[in-house]
Amino acid sequence: MADPKPALVLHLSAGGEPLIFPLTADSSSTVQEKLPDLLKHGGVHSWETRDGNTVSVNFVHVAAAYVDDLSRKGKFGLSV
Repeated sequence: MADPKPALVLHLSAGGEPLIFPLTADSSSTVQEKLPDLLKHGGVHSWETRDGNTVSVNFVHVAAAYVDDLSRKGKFGLSV
């Protein structure tokens, strides 16, 4: 089985392709815990990506957000 490669996936309110930011395995659970509150109340939050960069997101402009595993084969995103 491949090593997990968690990523923050953002769908912006304005539409277009989703934005995908690779996360460290340690930060992915923290990000997942904070997403519901950030989506509900808006606000700006920052995380460090797997490659050492920092991304800051203004959640007022985000329609949907979730953490997904980029190492999964076949399906990506929300499953029904």
